[in-house]
Amino acid sequence: MLEIKKELELFNFYSVLFKKNKIKLSEEVFDRVNKSHQFLKEFSKNKVIYGVNTGFGPMAQYKIDDKDRIQLQYNLIRSHASGTGEPLDSVCVKSAMLARLNTLCLGKSGVHPSVVNLMIELINRDITPLIFSHGGVGASGDLVQLAHLALVLIGEGEVFYKGELQPTSKVFEIENLEPIKVELREGLALMNGTSVMTGIGIVNAIYSEKLLDWIIGCSVAINEIVSAYGDHLSFELNQTKKHKGQQQIAKKMRDALSDSKLIKNREDYLYNGEANDSVFKEKVQEY
Repeated sequence: MLEIKKELELFNFYSVLFKKNKIKLSEEVFDRVNKSHQFLKEFSKNKVIYGVNTGFGPMAQYKIDDKDRIQLQYNLIRSHASGTGEPLDSVCVKSAMLARLNTLCLGKSGVHPSVVNLMIELINRDITPLIFSHGGVGASGDLVQLAHLALVLIGEGEVFYKGELQPTSKVFEIENLEPIKVELREGLALMNGTSVMTGIGIVNAIYSEKLLDWIIGCSVAINEIVSAYGDHLSFELNQTKKHKGQQQIAKKMRDALSDSKLIKNREDYLYNGEANDSVFKEKVQEY
């Protein structure tokens, strides 16, 4: 069980996405989210605050009556839930949810704690919102994609559940889950961010790291197969080029080959004063 106490790190995403570890909120984070909500609730009284009692974008010049403020948030979510194309991969959706949860848990968004609680339940129970791959540009946020996440949180839209696409309301009934009730600005807080592209980027970073490990493993194996000399991986040689990536890869390969019986020492073959043949039996340069 991963307890969220502060900002999530890359390895936390790996733990949840690929190791299927469950998550929970620490009391500290819950209090932080709740205090943020209570602050906004009090602070917004008798003030004009964008997206709380005004319209959005070009409509921001229009004040929203108090009786319509909650409906405004529902309208925002429903109007932007208009994605098209193929559904995003479930791992990417889950990563996006984690990224959004991470932002909300900073306690700067003013959302009701029920929002983060329900998001955690969805992640832990492997209930994945249907989010389409096309429709948002990401300029002012992944508005369309995040609207589909918000749509599920208010009990609407569809989710992938046990391998099947089902109505959210039906799955919530099965799992005994309650949709959130919008209180202040939950629609805007959920949608106005780049959590989807961040989530996809995190998944790609994890895959890239894994791919890098495989590539290094293959390179190590090739060096052993051809009985290469080990000096081309030496610390001294690789320090002469000021390429940090090269230096790190050389070190990883040196570590992997530290106990190899196949890698040769050049001194033993070419620097011993006995290489007097006109054609050398040992390779001077590996293929």
